[in-house]
Amino acid sequence: MQGSNKIVNSLIWKFLERFGTVGIQFVIQIFLARLLGPSDYGVIALITVFITISNVFVQTGFNTSLIQQSDVQIEDYSSVFWMSIIIASLCYAVLFVSSPVIASFYSMPILKEVLRILGLTLFFGAYNSIQIAKISREFKFRMLFFSSLIGMVISGFIGIIMAYNNFGVWSIVFQQLSSQIVTSLVLYFEVDWHLEFKFNILRIKKLFGFGSKLLVSSLIDVLYNNLYNLIIGKVYSASQLGYYNRADQFPNLIVSNVNGSIQSVILPALSEKQDSIDEVRAMVRKSMSLSSYIIFPLMIGMAACAEPLVLLILTEKWLACVPLLRLLCFSYMLWPIHTANLQAINALGRSDIFLKLEIIKKIIGIITLIVSIPFGVIVMVFMKIVTGVISTFINAYPNVKLLRYNILDQFKDIFSAFVISVIMGIIVFLFDNIISGFGISIIARCALDAFIGFVIYLILSVIVKNKSFDYLINIIKVRK
Repeated sequence: MQGSNKIVNSLIWKFLERFGTVGIQFVIQIFLARLLGPSDYGVIALITVFITISNVFVQTGFNTSLIQQSDVQIEDYSSVFWMSIIIASLCYAVLFVSSPVIASFYSMPILKEVLRILGLTLFFGAYNSIQIAKISREFKFRMLFFSSLIGMVISGFIGIIMAYNNFGVWSIVFQQLSSQIVTSLVLYFEVDWHLEFKFNILRIKKLFGFGSKLLVSSLIDVLYNNLYNLIIGKVYSASQLGYYNRADQFPNLIVSNVNGSIQSVILPALSEKQDSIDEVRAMVRKSMSLSSYIIFPLMIGMAACAEPLVLLILTEKWLACVPLLRLLCFSYMLWPIHTANLQAINALGRSDIFLKLEIIKKIIGIITLIVSIPFGVIVMVFMKIVTGVISTFINAYPNVKLLRYNILDQFKDIFSAFVISVIMGIIVFLFDNIISGFGISIIARCALDAFIGFVIYLILSVIVKNKSFDYLINIIKVRK
């Protein structure tokens, strides 16, 4: 019971951290999107590809190993930190030297300086990843809540002030850089781990044995996911990439935070129970059911009222991203199933299976992407849904044997949430189309859509006696 309470408390703090940053990011993006244009976001979207790829080498693998391994020693943190700094330095050097070539390839001279400045986030990310690993192992997510919140508020203020004073793309650059810096400072004072000049190559080798496969898996995943940005930016234009980037940001922001909150708590919890298949299976089922129950209605609801949402947040100049937003909502809706299965595989120490799955999925994804390029951005995004559905079955297959958790059982665990979400989405879509003809304000239109969707979803949850709904209600009662 004590372990269960620890997980619930951690989950609550993780949700607070994620939703706190989501709320602040939401407000920041409203201001920035109104002050900046699609081409500005197109530039940042391209730069982010190269920074994200570099971050895979810096943070992925060792960080997850620190969380997953049961016998982590205090010197492991310092060893991983120094290894991460070495890797960050090498990656930054490559970015610095190659930035003129990248700028020339995309015919965007500004990419050169932006890449060199934003690349500095690699060093702060290396430090933060160690602190976050320690927080995760000790389930002290309250610390992460405060550091993320403070970092987001200060960096958001900097970004908005710069955008208001016509700094353009540099507003986003310094907003992202200052966020990493402030978060690092807060974590330095909050987390009970400080830098030491210790480096144990034997411990690094052991951690790398597990982390290397995750690193390769993450690299494949990041390269594949960012192919869309690279191709749209080259084949089409910075503005088209800006529309895609804005459409992708909102479902990504919600899903990565909600799903990420659950999974970041579940991974260390699963790792603690990795010797008991029955306990791991029960936790994976709970994780999948709960995250699906929360994410399904959010994604379907966002797709249903995408037009008024874009008008309210981004203004009329961004309406071209509405069809993309709707398609991406359905693509991100599959994330809870993907991550629950993959986290279970990682927690059981089977990173070899994880890597094989990533290779198979990406081969399929690249084929569908290449086929769709000539038909435009909308068809490219639609094929992401097709690939996502196929990947769902691929990710679920290993756990039939590892956890005795077959695909049919997984489908049963999410079926209720899916059905009531679809019903809710249809009603909200029809309702929005009706009230749009009455000339009411966009704010009122969005508020009514959200209210109707929320009420209908709650009513349907009660009618079908959804288990995740009952679970959340019980948590609220216990907390009171």
